[in-house]
Amino acid sequence: MKELVTTIVKALVDDVDNVQVNEIEGNTSNIIEIVVSKNDLGKVIGKKGNTAYCIRNLVFAASFRTKKHYSINIMSLEDTKK
Repeated sequence: MKELVTTIVKALVDDVDNVQVNEIEGNTSNIIEIVVSKNDLGKVIGKKGNTAYCIRNLVFAASFRTKKHYSINIMSLEDTKK
């Protein structure tokens, strides 16, 4: 799932080098953290959150094979340094 999200996000942003996708695994649910630069945060979230909603829907559809629930967190690189 991490590879899927990484491919999608890298296609959206300008600063590809600062894209980090981390997957935190649990028993029945996983958390996918997407970290991008502050300038690219709006591109990943999209207008009215439409892009983020579409990413979540693709992950949801792909998760039927693994039978796990995925939660997606999107944050800027500057927020993670604090």
